Amino acid sequence: MDPIDGWYCFLCQQWRTDLLRQLVGKLVDLREGVELRGLIIATLYGFFIMFSYYILRAVRDEISSADRGNLQYLWTAVFFVMLLAVPAYSWLTGKFSRGVFVPLANRFFILCLVVFWACLMFLPQEARPWIDRIFYVWSSVFALFVVTVFWGFMSDCFDNDQGKRLFSFIAVGSSLGGMAGSAVTAGLAEVLPAFLLLLVACVPLELASWCAKALHRQFKTGSVVISGEAERVIAGNAWSGMKAVFASRYLMGIAAFIALMTFVSTMLYFQQASLIADAFANRGERTAFYAKIDLLVSAMTIVFQIYLTARIIKWLGVGFTLAIIPALMALGFMLLGLYPTLAVLVVVQVIYRAGRYGLSKPAREILWTVLGREAKYKSKQFLDAAVYRGGDLLSGWIYTGLAALGLSIGAIALTAAPVAGLWTMLAINLGNKQERLSRKDLTES
Repeated sequence: MDPIDGWYCFLCQQWRTDLLRQLVGKLVDLREGVELRGLIIATLYGFFIMFSYYILRAVRDEISSADRGNLQYLWTAVFFVMLLAVPAYSWLTGKFSRGVFVPLANRFFILCLVVFWACLMFLPQEARPWIDRIFYVWSSVFALFVVTVFWGFMSDCFDNDQGKRLFSFIAVGSSLGGMAGSAVTAGLAEVLPAFLLLLVACVPLELASWCAKALHRQFKTGSVVISGEAERVIAGNAWSGMKAVFASRYLMGIAAFIALMTFVSTMLYFQQASLIADAFANRGERTAFYAKIDLLVSAMTIVFQIYLTARIIKWLGVGFTLAIIPALMALGFMLLGLYPTLAVLVVVQVIYRAGRYGLSKPAREILWTVLGREAKYKSKQFLDAAVYRGGDLLSGWIYTGLAALGLSIGAIALTAAPVAGLWTMLAINLGNKQERLSRKDLTES
């Protein structure tokens, strides 16, 4: 029995189970059976994953400000490395069940973090810029194999109905983890060398591996279970996942949604890197400032996830929930166009990221619950790698080109506002398609 199972067995004494069910039931529409166990383990899994990721995120984002003149080249490198990483990931999922490949991937990245720490500790100072750049690219692969896989795992364990009821609570665990990681980084970044934070990030990543194994054994969290399905390796390869995207209008719609989202994110990211680099000269101060932004985002995200997300999805449906943040961003870019200052950008960025993680992320993951396992583990990773990072690459060069033409931060923001409007309309259409597929599944089951 691993520590996660042991911890849960302690909670599972009847009086504790009843108390836990009452507390969680105030926030979540729980059904009878094993939903509570799966929900708690999944929430812990998300907590530890994001705890680790948000430590690394602040370190990575500081590099974007320190090396802002080369940011578009870093994103180009990220895209091509991702093209190599996706086939490797598909091979892994085709050889091992999720109970093996998820912890295996996590522990591979723990080893990488130790190697980065050793390089920063023992190599000469002149090597630091290149180590930073390699780490920046590596952290994007980390997001694919660790953070993105988490939500693929969730859509595999929980069905469409459960996703609508439970994903917002699971996302609360992720946000609390992000909040904890940001708080640790904000408190230590100006005291300890950044490379020591890499070792700190290893601990929650290992705990996340234990949670993944425990949740894998609890596959019967879904309402429809195929015997032995959880142990089966995922069929297909990276090429079949890509072909499935081009063969499905629904998946192409998700791809377009991600592409427009990356454009909006990139515009804000490049503007943020520039304004923060101008405002802070010290690397520790910049890292701490990024961590404080992450902390505020996580706090606001939790408010969304606890009190609003599940209710909004229930009241408005998936499509209109997905459309809220794109519509707000159209307004935010217009505001930033009129007042292109760091204070305004931070407000827009915080609202965008809190809403994206608190509202859009759970709603976007519900889109996958009506699809098969191959789509969840193959097509999803293709979209998150090729489309997401390809969108980053293209958008980064677009921003660089606009800046080279002499456009100011405010002018670039105004050019992004119509794109956010297009993103809004696509979100509504995509949500309508998800509802139709959901009803079709219920009719056929």
